[in-house]
Amino acid sequence: MSSRLRVNPIQCDGHGACADLIPERITLDDWGYPIIDPTPVSGQLEAKARRAVNTCPLLALKLERVAQRDAAAAR
Repeated sequence: MSSRLRVNPIQCDGHGACADLIPERITLDDWGYPIIDPTPVSGQLEAKARRAVNTCPLLALKLERVAQRDAAAAR
């Protein structure tokens, strides 16, 4: 099983720390809000994703488990 990053756009204030911690999956728009790559994360990248989730000051970033068939469809 792998995981996918999600952001709650209502909770997010655009601090941008998440993009610094996992630039492989998160970029920032012109206003500093995250744009999440929906590609599932696993392995060493999942550890970086967890750190980004734990660092989010407003708890707007989540790491959700996805089934293998959903992960394959996202590719």
